[in-house]
Amino acid sequence: MNIKKDNPIKKLHITEKAAIASESNAYIFEVEKSATKTRVLRQIEETYKVKPMKVNMVNVKATRIFSKGKMGKTSSMKKAYVYLKKGDTINVA
Repeated sequence: MNIKKDNPIKKLHITEKAAIASESNAYIFEVEKSATKTRVLRQIEETYKVKPMKVNMVNVKATRIFSKGKMGKTSSMKKAYVYLKKGDTINVA
């Protein structure tokens, strides 16, 4: 995989919801907070050699949690939903 310094994509977001979305050619990536749709689209084209139909961005806020008697919080992040044409796939292995 060819990763540059200005790569906005951190990693593939692997959850149960993401697995269900991948069946309908939608992949979820965790991206940099400064990432834009066009930067993510170009990086997907360069890295995975597929042409996305569209990209949606979502800001996920940090949430407070209470676990094992201690207060804490999850970190905030930005996610990119990448939609591909039917037949195109991204190899996640």
